[in-house]
Amino acid sequence: MTTIHNLGFPRIGAKRELKFALESYWKGESSRDALKELGAQLRKRHWDNQGGLDFVPVGDFAFYDQVLDMSFTLGNLPQRVQGFHGDVLDNYFRVARGRSAQGAEDHGACCGGVAAGEMTKWFDTNYHYIVPEFTSETQFQLDASRLLAQLAEARAQGVKAKPVIVGPVTYLALGKAKDDSDKLALLPRLLPAYTQLLDTLAAQGVEWVQIDEPILVTELDAEWQHAFNTAYHQLKGCKVKLLLATYFGQLQENAYLAANLPVAGLHVDAINGRDDVQPLINLLPPHKVLSLGVINGRNIWKTDLAAVLNWLEPLAAQLGERLWVAPSCSLLHVPVDLDSEQKLDAEIKSWLAFALQKLEELRILGRALREGRDAVKTELAQNLAALTARRTSPRVNNPAVQAAVAKIDAKFGQRQNAYTQRAQKQAALLKLPAYPTTTIGSFPQTAEIRQARSQYKAGQLDDAGYKAAMQAEIARSVREQETLGLDVLVHGEAERNDMVEYFGEQLQGYAFSQFGWVQSYGSRCVKPPILFGDISRPKAMTVEWITYAQSLTKKPMKGMLTGPVTILNWSFVRDDQPRSVSCKQLALAIREEVQDLEKAGVRVIQIDEAALREGLPLRKSQWKRYLDWAVESFRITANGVKDETQIHTHMCYSEFNDIIASIADMDADVITIETSRSDMELLDAFDHFSYPNEIGPGVYDIHSPNIPAQEHIVQLMKKAAERIPAERLWVNPDCGLKTRQWSEVIPALSNMVAAAKALRAGG
Repeated sequence: MTTIHNLGFPRIGAKRELKFALESYWKGESSRDALKELGAQLRKRHWDNQGGLDFVPVGDFAFYDQVLDMSFTLGNLPQRVQGFHGDVLDNYFRVARGRSAQGAEDHGACCGGVAAGEMTKWFDTNYHYIVPEFTSETQFQLDASRLLAQLAEARAQGVKAKPVIVGPVTYLALGKAKDDSDKLALLPRLLPAYTQLLDTLAAQGVEWVQIDEPILVTELDAEWQHAFNTAYHQLKGCKVKLLLATYFGQLQENAYLAANLPVAGLHVDAINGRDDVQPLINLLPPHKVLSLGVINGRNIWKTDLAAVLNWLEPLAAQLGERLWVAPSCSLLHVPVDLDSEQKLDAEIKSWLAFALQKLEELRILGRALREGRDAVKTELAQNLAALTARRTSPRVNNPAVQAAVAKIDAKFGQRQNAYTQRAQKQAALLKLPAYPTTTIGSFPQTAEIRQARSQYKAGQLDDAGYKAAMQAEIARSVREQETLGLDVLVHGEAERNDMVEYFGEQLQGYAFSQFGWVQSYGSRCVKPPILFGDISRPKAMTVEWITYAQSLTKKPMKGMLTGPVTILNWSFVRDDQPRSVSCKQLALAIREEVQDLEKAGVRVIQIDEAALREGLPLRKSQWKRYLDWAVESFRITANGVKDETQIHTHMCYSEFNDIIASIADMDADVITIETSRSDMELLDAFDHFSYPNEIGPGVYDIHSPNIPAQEHIVQLMKKAAERIPAERLWVNPDCGLKTRQWSEVIPALSNMVAAAKALRAGG
């Protein structure tokens, strides 16, 4: 009998209940007990949703991030939070965001906030995790209370639980040494905590533990490969069965290592790594379980169930009870329930599957493998009809767009002159001071903005009323920036619900959900648009708002756009053509917008590529192909303008040192990046690479409510000036200010402007 199971479930709730409960608690508006109770309710509901599976994950729920959960389970807390009193949950939030709830700061008078943990992307997803911190003195001390409590809840509900933990080698690989120590040297200290954890679970009667080691799909040197053997040979004495889970890519040269680790089962991503499967079957010892992830946990298109069964049935005959079937990875990366979508276009909706629907697909596959296809013939027929309708729909293909992409040549990606010549013309036109100040684009999305948007969508506010409300918010943003003394202003993006969704709503080839929310980090959720067909731009998307803002000030107003690579990577993208083709379609559409902004007199245009690195394949050997078309797409977008027009781009929360040459190839006049949480470590790349253009290293960590001090900003900028000539440095936050409050933003930006003035004066 084939076993069906799941690797993880979305934790935010179908109506984003967790988001609202977290934010209420952080504001001091609700109690810690209320937050914990909400977490328990969500876990119960989500386990109910997974009924009918042979094993259900437990421990995949987190109040902020599963990697941060693992740090607390292992007792690996940064030194700066170890002196705080109070509940563990509040210390947890201090690491995550710099402080906990307004009413839970036991050390508020003497300590205030702390530096939040560094945050970066979880492999090649748009999910962020809090980076574990290590030093040569790091010790580990098990605290299994969170996992044991959730296990007890699940058992009380009758759930056949499979606890889920991050594996020891991946945990070390994801972390960062805060001194010159070797992370792998900590493995002998780390493994006893894992052994104790697994023995504790065994004592609770747990049969299987899912131990996630996605680092196995990356290129590992001999030391890290050896670390896997060391770790799992030490853990093999534990009295639980380990299902070692890999996902997001291919095992390739790590297949032999993975197949021969002393674990009871191995999960592989058969969406991205199907070619691994048959070689793995030949390598696996005859007693070992092979779990195949055959339903895409990263995208929302229906699974071709007949095609999957055509492939699985011979494997089921060959492996028998050793075959397990699951989604490719945790369903954390897709929305919860398609049935909630009452306004989504019915035809497009019929092509989709969210988390609950993917679990139903899994149940259908399991029943077909156990009882034969006749047992699910109705479901298979419905699935085939939906897939056929999508393949033949005239809404998917636009010959005019395909012809435009075919006409792209090298000239589309070239500016008129090199940066040095452009910079002189831009300086003469813009007349900016040394260390010019700006922001990344968005200002707080106030209650007034959200109310106006809600009323507009509900038909309670007409076009004129909505426009007036947004213009009032834009005017406020401009007024505040003028008062603060910023040099290059932005309009604040009051009219934008999301930096990708806003553009997708105005492009043909996109569809939109109401409740298709996916967690990005903590309480931050995004609702990726659905790219289902060829992309075109019917009309200008931002020009009216930007030109209105420019009419309110004599200072330069920066036009704000989202770049094609980021729109692609932060969408649910069609899977019936190469991603590179869809990206070039987007590039042509955004290029038209850039040119219209220039025609309207906008002289500074920022094209955000926050997700450029996120799209990198997990194997460096595959990077060049991706970077070639990604950089080309940006250049197609940006380079149809005159030398005098200054092009900015922005990248947030991702290590980019190893792709700095490609970033330079983008040839943006100014690039802004995150450096505040990493204390300018991201600028290490410039020790060995002479970056040719201007750069704004972010000095204000906008993901924390803490207000940066003027002296701290000056110190950070002086570090930057050691690597980048001062005349090519900008001063800016590390990301947009949409999620902050004006009461935080104004003092933070005031300190930032004061720091720039001090730097100009030699301070």
